[in-house]
Amino acid sequence: MINFKNITIFSLLALILSASNANVRVVPVSELEALDRHNKATELITHILTTYHYKKTIVNDELSRYILKNYLENLDQNKAYFVNSDIVKFNTHKNSIDDAIKESDLSLAFEIFKIYRKRVEERINFALKVINYEFDFDIDESFRFDRRNDNWLDNTKKLDELWRKRVKNDVLNLRLAGKDNENIKKTLAERYDRILSTTMQLDSNDVFQTFINAYATSVEPHTSYFSPRISENFDISMRLSLEGIGAVLRAESEYTQVVRIIAGGPADLDGRLATDDRIISVSRENSEEMTDVIGWRLDDVVDLIRGPKNTILKLEVLPKGVGVEGPSKVITLTRDKIKLEEQDASSSIIDIPETGIRIGVIELPTFYVDFAAQAEGQSDYKSTSRDVKKLISSLTEENIDGLIIDLRGNGGGSLSEALQLTGFFIDEGPIVQTKDATGKVEINYDPRSGIIYPGPLAVLVDRNSASASEIFAGAIQDYRRGIIIGETTFGKGTVQNVIDLNRFINDDGDDDYGRLKTTIAQFFRVSGSSNQYKGVIPDIKFPAVEYLNDDIGERSYKNALPWDKVNPAKYSPANAPIEIFEIAKIEHQKRIKNNKLFQLILNDIKQKQKNSEKKEISLLEKVRMQERKKTEEAKKNMENMMRKEKGLPEITDSDPGSEKAEKDEDLVDVLLNEAAEILNDLIVPQKETNVQTVHKLN
Repeated sequence: MINFKNITIFSLLALILSASNANVRVVPVSELEALDRHNKATELITHILTTYHYKKTIVNDELSRYILKNYLENLDQNKAYFVNSDIVKFNTHKNSIDDAIKESDLSLAFEIFKIYRKRVEERINFALKVINYEFDFDIDESFRFDRRNDNWLDNTKKLDELWRKRVKNDVLNLRLAGKDNENIKKTLAERYDRILSTTMQLDSNDVFQTFINAYATSVEPHTSYFSPRISENFDISMRLSLEGIGAVLRAESEYTQVVRIIAGGPADLDGRLATDDRIISVSRENSEEMTDVIGWRLDDVVDLIRGPKNTILKLEVLPKGVGVEGPSKVITLTRDKIKLEEQDASSSIIDIPETGIRIGVIELPTFYVDFAAQAEGQSDYKSTSRDVKKLISSLTEENIDGLIIDLRGNGGGSLSEALQLTGFFIDEGPIVQTKDATGKVEINYDPRSGIIYPGPLAVLVDRNSASASEIFAGAIQDYRRGIIIGETTFGKGTVQNVIDLNRFINDDGDDDYGRLKTTIAQFFRVSGSSNQYKGVIPDIKFPAVEYLNDDIGERSYKNALPWDKVNPAKYSPANAPIEIFEIAKIEHQKRIKNNKLFQLILNDIKQKQKNSEKKEISLLEKVRMQERKKTEEAKKNMENMMRKEKGLPEITDSDPGSEKAEKDEDLVDVLLNEAAEILNDLIVPQKETNVQTVHKLN
């Protein structure tokens, strides 16, 4: 049970709440020491990173400083617990962590954590006291909620002021959500108590996990350590058998943030939960009551979200582009297994009335293959290439004039399927080059000769198109086989391998040493250029990207592997009419300038970007109410204007949360339609040229 003896003023409510956590074991400080298996794992991880990692890793003073910085920010990302004197003390060791790692000495990491734990206890005790304040929301002051790029505060007095404003902001958010004073105190007491109890439950394995990941990610962002518990969750995600919502989550400050929506999962099929949304409360099993999860450990949030198939789950989220002030929205989902069939490629046709051109569309959520069925020799096993081949055949029978491969949100998958798919559009030749840690370059070729679809081709991408998607898009661009449209892609051009550390340790005991995910190679295009860091830059870039930071994808990692190049492979680009690309670009600019829907999207993105850049919010209630009303009105107006263009009824104030609009699958895909218009601009001149040629021959 948590020790409250140092709390001078504490509400009866908080004491009662804490009593409910009596079954939670508080880890004694004396147990926060490195175990023998941690030392052994450190030695092995260091050997792997310095010997087999793609990046030539040297454990030196430079890396030492980066590890310390990384570790401190992992513990206190928002700089709300440590004071500057702590940091000064820690920095006396900034050039010695490398030496400690070489000796498998983890004592400093544990000493830092003990101080961190003490600081969390101090802050939470203060917050629990502040809950009982009578706040005046007519005072003109602001709360700086995003301190990630700030310095640590000088003293405890300044931390107290920061936390007073934090509590005041939390109270105001709940007031604006319609909660009364009693419920506000109850919710916040639970929230802060959870932060404290979670911290007090962290054991030596958790400390080791945090530190060793600070070490691993200091080498390169896709390198990481999986503790035994995290390894189990990793296995579940790889099998796609988790009965939940189908979303990849991460801890971001004290929030649980959506990293990726898994194709075929409940969240994907519902369509309302989005990347970068922050989950702030979750319904309990068999209960309508929402549990506040701000400050929870990620593992615990995941456990709460998981549940039996066909059970109902409610999530309260802060949508992407909305500040911590809200408004939030509640999404109701039905838990289910990932439906692999929903990840299948699918097709549709867009007709261009003005020209009579028909554009086929193949949407590809991921590069998939049923490896088990393939290994068993089943003749009808499912794969991307097999499904797309059938879809192309069907679309061809529908007399399409051009084809769009939609890779938006496609985070990659099977390399072999990316090779197969690329081969559908080129006759033969290399597709991608792979360079390993020794510098050896291997070339992956088109596995078959011949072209499945020879017609006009466009590839639609966005910032979430990564890995295998980038290999396909890059090859199509290098061969000049089609036009790339959309946003600059993610920029992940590296290959990872997961190593089971237990394989390398002769230990007859029951200890589990976890696993290490490490980068072993890098992909390069046939042109010799890498997709790493820079991504695939579209031939026609949607202007939405102009309003967004470069702080996305691989470019958001400070220590990402840089862009690089190797010698080009021998390949023969197609004789694509590149000059027509420029004409299409001009026509695109003219068209979107007069396209209301496109301009609405650009303005919406611009506003969300502006919101995301905010670091402070007003603590004046009237200002916050005005801002919330303005946000809700802008959202409703956006939805209604889009619905008007589609001929759908408007959303009114009687439609709570505009849930109907968000779920409406009939809303037009403006970006896809514009891609079809671009491809139409490429097809029409070619058709006219062909007609003129026929006339001359006659």
